[in-house]
Amino acid sequence: MTETTAAPAAARWAAKATGALRRYRVMAWVTGVMLLLLVVEMVLAYVVGAPDAVLRYLAWIPFAHGWIYVVYLVTVLDLWSTMRWRWGRLAALVLAGVVPVLSFVVERRVHREGEERVAAATTLGA
Repeated sequence: MTETTAAPAAARWAAKATGALRRYRVMAWVTGVMLLLLVVEMVLAYVVGAPDAVLRYLAWIPFAHGWIYVVYLVTVLDLWSTMRWRWGRLAALVLAGVVPVLSFVVERRVHREGEERVAAATTLGA
């Protein structure tokens, strides 16, 4: 690859990576919030023993969380393949959507590292 073709390729990759990071950030937050709502719903149902009248209004949470997690997995795969990370990073990202609060912690670290990598690629490609 010549120097003249390296800059546009780096810019295209940086744009794709920035989009993937943005989508991942949104879905990590949405998944984290839905997981916390799911925990609240489960505590109300199994620990507190809330009446059925209350649980009827919360019945949508497990269903919505399940589908949101599927969308989260798609964004994780997109980000992982774009950034060309190792398998361990993929496992960490997948598990972050399952453990309450972990998605917020992992999202912050992944987003910072991703932005640093994009910045490095754009300065090298420029």
